Amino acid sequence: MLETRFPRPLGDIGHPETFAFPVRRHVVAGTSPERVVRSDDPALLRPFIDAAAQLADEGCAAIATSCGFLARWQRELQAAVPVPLWSSALLQLAEAQALGRRCGVITIEVASLGPAHFEGVGADPATPVEGITPGSALHCTLLQDLPALDEADAQAQVLAAAQRLLARRPALDTLVLECTNLPPYAPALRAATGLPVLDVVTLLNAKMKACPMPR
Repeated sequence: MLETRFPRPLGDIGHPETFAFPVRRHVVAGTSPERVVRSDDPALLRPFIDAAAQLADEGCAAIATSCGFLARWQRELQAAVPVPLWSSALLQLAEAQALGRRCGVITIEVASLGPAHFEGVGADPATPVEGITPGSALHCTLLQDLPALDEADAQAQVLAAAQRLLARRPALDTLVLECTNLPPYAPALRAATGLPVLDVVTLLNAKMKACPMPR
């Protein structure tokens, strides 16, 4: 988990009731949302490797992260631990694209999501992307780690991003939410677009069904 204070409604990766399986959460000190999203500093990798190794040593059956931008280091993170590690909802992109799905991504900040993130998870770097409006309440809350969240505005921002993306790419048949704080609005997004929506919740629910639990 990044070190944050912003609210985490049900469906967010940090809400204690988002997942039906048991979850142990470990906060990686000094990893602010702005730093992880906007920096490609390889020095960021070591604290996450150390945290993942600690969780594995404590007996966790699998490990995930709370920021989709860590996709760029999927291979390095996985190589550091002996259990499955899923860095990002973007892992679902390669799987869906291999099945012929026409995917588009909604991210918290389009200017910061680049080819390295897609290549890190084996997805097409030319995948179309739309971001949450820069300077909007949701964008500021998550990137500046503010203590208040307007959930109605957040949902409106996600729906608006999808509308912009589909206006540009009307042939898309699957949406992927990069940001682990956007799944609370996935039901509204499915209802508004009629499309499948993949996010960190769908990723972890599917992966944990197939993951052997420790004895």
